[in-house]
Amino acid sequence: MADPQIGIYGLGTMGAALALNMADSGIDIAVSNRSPEPIAEFVTRAAPFADHVTALDTLEGLIDALPEPRLLLAMIPSTAPMDAFLEQVIPLLSEGDTVIDAGNADFHATRARSAQLAEHGLHFVGLGVSGGEDGARHGPSMMFGGSEESWAGLQPILSKIAAQFDGAPCADRMGPDGAGHFVKTVHNGIEYADMQMIAEVYDLLRHGAGHSPAEIGAQFARWNEGALESYLFEITGKVLSYDDPQGDGPMVDAILDKAGQKGTGRWTAIEAVKLGQSATMIEGAVAARAWSAEKDLREVAGATLGADRSGFTPDVEELEAALLAARILEYAQGFRILAAASAEYDWQLDFARIAEIWRAGCIIRARLLDDIADAFRESPPEGQLFLAPRFAPVLERGIPALRRLVSEAIAAGYPLPVLGAALSFWDTLRQPRGTAALIQAQRDFFGRHGFDRVDGKDVHHGPWWG
Repeated sequence: MADPQIGIYGLGTMGAALALNMADSGIDIAVSNRSPEPIAEFVTRAAPFADHVTALDTLEGLIDALPEPRLLLAMIPSTAPMDAFLEQVIPLLSEGDTVIDAGNADFHATRARSAQLAEHGLHFVGLGVSGGEDGARHGPSMMFGGSEESWAGLQPILSKIAAQFDGAPCADRMGPDGAGHFVKTVHNGIEYADMQMIAEVYDLLRHGAGHSPAEIGAQFARWNEGALESYLFEITGKVLSYDDPQGDGPMVDAILDKAGQKGTGRWTAIEAVKLGQSATMIEGAVAARAWSAEKDLREVAGATLGADRSGFTPDVEELEAALLAARILEYAQGFRILAAASAEYDWQLDFARIAEIWRAGCIIRARLLDDIADAFRESPPEGQLFLAPRFAPVLERGIPALRRLVSEAIAAGYPLPVLGAALSFWDTLRQPRGTAALIQAQRDFFGRHGFDRVDGKDVHHGPWWG
């Protein structure tokens, strides 16, 4: 048996899927886990690729089995367990070895861990992995953050197991330290907004127009054949077609309307605010999930305040145009956050390349990403997607449709935290002179904070201060 090229520690759902992907791709691996049961289960699942798998009972055995410089990938919670793992492995590793955190992590923690390992002559990689269990098993999109040296060692492996788009792997180095995990975080923020936008459209078609889930699913399937083609539209079409095997009616009606979240959407919104950016569509999606958790309150409020809404039947072609425009704005907000972080942390992110590696394997993969990659390569005005010439015709048609949709739906009583935020984002950024002059006057009045004058005069307080 050949020496393992990489070790995988943590054989849960995602760790096992990645390890199977590697073995299936002809990569020699060593695996281990904190508890023994998942190791035995993995060996059974990996039987067809047994020649490429070495299973070890202990972390120490796993590390000893790896040739130097070692590549050790951990798929464990990127919180306290990761810190405990690092404390355990640092004394066991040699200078030049690389530890890879392939879970969802706060990029600030990744940057701190990178600095911690560097003190010992070790490399730390934050590897964003998107695509869920199926993606990890058959080809995820991967966003690498770490040193060029560690990328040189890991690239041959990641290129083999990554999703492929037109023959190119959907994996690349984003930059140093926390760049990979940050790009993955923003990916998930966009994912939140996309899912909520889809849910809002479902609400309009189901409760406004009165269509059945199966009819709405069929509409999403039709949209998925055109410019709105994406993984999330594809699976929406599928899930709405299912009936409940445990009872009567559509499966979607049997599911409690309380959405979970693991934190990446919140992280995106928090970091956007810290960086002075607007992520209103992502913030709206995060808020909607939080509101969904307040099921008991919503039931009381509905009974007390009334839950009636007017009938509302949107035009399907106008709805498609509005959705396409909103998705452009959704991605625009995400890439604005990436641009701000790239400047703040000197990552020099390649936005076109990020769009390209999101075209396959990941949850937000969509046809639109081809145009986004091309738009960035063409250097849009001010670096803004919504100013890119190639999107002008889409927005020219889609924004009026979005405006009619939002105004009529809100008037009929339907909440649109993401679609409404998209329109406000558009309307705010196209105003050469906004409302902040009054805010600056108020701040100066109550706190003597000062302001800049339009004429440039060196007078920074109002007459209310004498």
